[in-house]
Amino acid sequence: MLTHRPRPTLVKEGGTTFTFVIDGIHRALDQAKAVPGDRNVDIAGGAETVRQYLREGLVDELQLHVVPALLGAGLRLVEGPGAGPRDLESVRVVETPPSPRT
Repeated sequence: MLTHRPRPTLVKEGGTTFTFVIDGIHRALDQAKAVPGDRNVDIAGGAETVRQYLREGLVDELQLHVVPALLGAGLRLVEGPGAGPRDLESVRVVETPPSPRT
């Protein structure tokens, strides 16, 4: 888990382990890749975390979960330095029915 504050490794019931990395996205990715063997590494976080990995060209596939709700100003996912044109291929779109209004 990429963070600014050092913390000890956290082991949850069932064996899930959270390692807190304070020395940057490359170190966090290297540590994550060392764990799953041939499985995928998922990067989860806010827009700024994803933007850092996109800028460095470290993302092979991006899954966006878009919710049609207004949550305030927020951050743009693709904006700022290095946010120029990219060759993106849409692989799939999954729509869910809207939730009933109450």
